[in-house]
Amino acid sequence: MTDYEGKLSVVLDFFSAVGIIIARGDFVERHGFIHDMIDVKVLVLFVAARSSYPMTTQEIYELCYQDDCLSYFDVCTAIPQLVESGHLEKVEEERYQITQKGRDDGALTEDSVAFTVRQRAENAVTRFNRQLRRSSFVKTQIIPRDSGDISVVMALDDEMGNLMTLELVAPDQRQAFRLSKRFEAKAEIIYNLTMSELLDETED
Repeated sequence: MTDYEGKLSVVLDFFSAVGIIIARGDFVERHGFIHDMIDVKVLVLFVAARSSYPMTTQEIYELCYQDDCLSYFDVCTAIPQLVESGHLEKVEEERYQITQKGRDDGALTEDSVAFTVRQRAENAVTRFNRQLRRSSFVKTQIIPRDSGDISVVMALDDEMGNLMTLELVAPDQRQAFRLSKRFEAKAEIIYNLTMSELLDETED
């Protein structure tokens, strides 16, 4: 047995010990990082450990899809097995988050993730966290009024609380929806422009 074969045996023994190994018979030979279900589970744990929020199956797949060999079916297969082994837990609305066991075992196996895959996955999770964090601060609500028009309530918060709440009236559903979406995209710009105009001392 070569030295490489000996090292490979040690890695497989470790994966088996932490409960994230399955039979390899369901996989054909592949190129790239993802070769079998072990690689899928390691990548899922790598992503889950860096996410600040619970994720749906679709979100996990999108964040993990940094290798062309990964399929949606692979992720759908891996997640229930990781829940059963105690590495992930299901929370509200069909979302999943990593457990302490998942963090501990994932930290020991994540070095096996190819560098380029790791880098792309980390960047994807960073964008995901930033997007969800921002969405928790920007809120809109569309409220039909008795008069027939529609009220659009838009709010911008930060970690300390509410920064601005703005209510506009739109004549129809289409314009109300457009106002809502535009505010979601430009809330900080609207806030800064409002503050700048209201605090402008040149007209005093």
